[in-house]
Amino acid sequence: MTTDQKNRLRTSLRIKILIVLSAVILIVMMFPQGESIESEVTIGSIWIKDDLIASATFEILKNPEQYKKEVQQAAQKNYPIFLRDNSITSISIDSIKKNNSRILKFLNANRQINGIDNTTFLSDQTVKTFYLLKKNPRSFNKLRVSSLVEILNYSKDLVERLYQRGILNKSYGEVNKDSVAVRDGKYERAFLKTLYLDRNSVNDYISTALISNVGENVEVNEAVQEYVLYHLKPNLIFSYELTEAAIANAKDKVPRNIGIVNEDERIVGKHDRITSDIKLKIDSYRIARGEEIGFWGRFSQNLGKFIHVLVILILFIIYVYLFRKRIYNDNLKIVLIITIILFISFVTYLINNLNVSTPIELLVLVPVASMLLTIIFDSRIGFYGTVVISLIAGGLRGNDYVFAVMNIIAGGLAAYTVRDIKNRTQIFRSFVYILIGYVLSIIAFGLERFDTLDEMLSSFAFATSNALISPVFTFGLIIFIERLFNITTDLTLLELTDFNHPLLKELAKNAPGTFNHSMVIGTLVESAAEAIGANTILARVGAYYHDIGKSVDPYSFVENQLITENIHETIKPEKSVNLILNHVKKGIELAEEKNLPKEIIDFIPMHHGTMVVTYFYEKAKEIYGEENVNINNYRYPGPKPTSKETALVMLADACESAVRSLDDPNPEVVENLINNLINARINDGQLDNSPMTFNDIKKIKEAFLSILLGQHHKRIKYPNQAEVESSKDN
Repeated sequence: MTTDQKNRLRTSLRIKILIVLSAVILIVMMFPQGESIESEVTIGSIWIKDDLIASATFEILKNPEQYKKEVQQAAQKNYPIFLRDNSITSISIDSIKKNNSRILKFLNANRQINGIDNTTFLSDQTVKTFYLLKKNPRSFNKLRVSSLVEILNYSKDLVERLYQRGILNKSYGEVNKDSVAVRDGKYERAFLKTLYLDRNSVNDYISTALISNVGENVEVNEAVQEYVLYHLKPNLIFSYELTEAAIANAKDKVPRNIGIVNEDERIVGKHDRITSDIKLKIDSYRIARGEEIGFWGRFSQNLGKFIHVLVILILFIIYVYLFRKRIYNDNLKIVLIITIILFISFVTYLINNLNVSTPIELLVLVPVASMLLTIIFDSRIGFYGTVVISLIAGGLRGNDYVFAVMNIIAGGLAAYTVRDIKNRTQIFRSFVYILIGYVLSIIAFGLERFDTLDEMLSSFAFATSNALISPVFTFGLIIFIERLFNITTDLTLLELTDFNHPLLKELAKNAPGTFNHSMVIGTLVESAAEAIGANTILARVGAYYHDIGKSVDPYSFVENQLITENIHETIKPEKSVNLILNHVKKGIELAEEKNLPKEIIDFIPMHHGTMVVTYFYEKAKEIYGEENVNINNYRYPGPKPTSKETALVMLADACESAVRSLDDPNPEVVENLINNLINARINDGQLDNSPMTFNDIKKIKEAFLSILLGQHHKRIKYPNQAEVESSKDN
């Protein structure tokens, strides 16, 4: 994309319209959907409108927090559902009966252990134990049973008893309730989960039963336990689907309403105090009215929202168009302003969707937008932007007048605290002013609404959080915005006044005369900029860097020729003028290399504009004849100054250099010199592209005269000063 195309995009009216309309549509989408737009009501306030009569019968909906709590309680009353599977019981009992016969058959046939092992499902140790019990009847002397048949029969009985008790397919720890619901066919009953057995308690139950009924022989008990466990499978199976369905059904049964209001019934009367019950009715009525409307009703409502937001933004756009042309003509700056508005609108939208009873709306960070707009642009944009953002946020809150006014007050104070910011840490003082704005608003509206002390203290807590967060958030965002939108704020300019900046250090080292000249001009333009309402810090920083190109070849300029001869006396005028003109080109290269902002780089070519280097032009005419000299070869390339600040540096540069060359800078001479130099540049058209007025010129002359006379005033000579000046130290 070419430079011309980029410039057209940045100034295109179509792009402006698209940006604004897109912003309006996005904000409209954040409005409460389906609800009629009426004033927000708060408990304790007075209904000052006419009696509110229901236009149709509607339900009184519960408070969202209360309803949510009841739903949670209903869900918690449900127990995990387990299904009793009787088929598992039958299969397991049949299986153990068959295996009992099978084992006895093998052992009665005097099969060897290895033969049995190859045809059974038991471990070697268990098979070996059963074999020894069968072959050695004396082994039963210490047991409560007298044969292997009894042991196998007892194993079957134990399995039957376990199934009668019930075995869960989940451990106790996996069941998050103290009871479970067991569904057996059509019937369902809830019992403590410990009445049933889980995987761990089954083992304990079997061990205890064997010790009591078989004996304490560890080897025998382990064999029987393994045999029993093989035939056990859980017969109480957890059903996730049924459990979730039961929970959903319980939630659905929680009533959403606490009553109804009939058609033509009065909801609230004029001058009635808003109670919690009345507020529920009003909120429910708003929702009911929103649900009643059809397509055209929703369309007209959204159209109303669109016009609502558009009208607010148009007021701001008109101000920017009339009084801030530089912002209006730059679509990137418009995108930045719209982005800030959308950011606060989105925060408001998110907070609106949080159903909490605390005044969380005080965490909408309108002061952040106020400070950002002020630091990036100026305090008027900051304040008008605060009003617009607060009105839009109030609209998103259901046309909440109180909310809008509170943010206008706090945001306005925040904007004024960063109006003349001198460093980044200064924005933290905004905390006090933001807090004052919110506290005074809370007290004022709280007293009007008869808020309790607890309600106001709660609001103070959230306001304090806002006041703390806003400056910190602004500090972080301003750096991000400067980089993303390539914007130079006063904070960046203040950092450039540091004499440790590489370009200023290089200038002071290589060209001390030029460095001193730049510092003096900085003082001159700062005073004049304050007088005419220009940006003082921008003018001063521009003055510091306007001649940095001279550090490349300092001795080509007279202010740096301290002892050496003037090189221009021995070279041709065309070469001299090239050396002089070259400092502009070199200065731009150095500035771009060190990533100086464009606003500062503009001072380098603009402080000379398209002026003629008169001294060498006149010298060339003397040598070659006027007809043989092209004046354009002796002109600076420009462009001419396009702002008050760059024009100030041009005028100060000429006046300071000329006054410094005077042998006797008395007030009359200095005043005449300033007048003539400034008038010469006006007559040459150098200020045609700047917004300077004749009233500004008058103030500039007065400021320059005062500063220059103060710097070049006469001093009383010390006694014997002439002798000191002429004598040499031997």
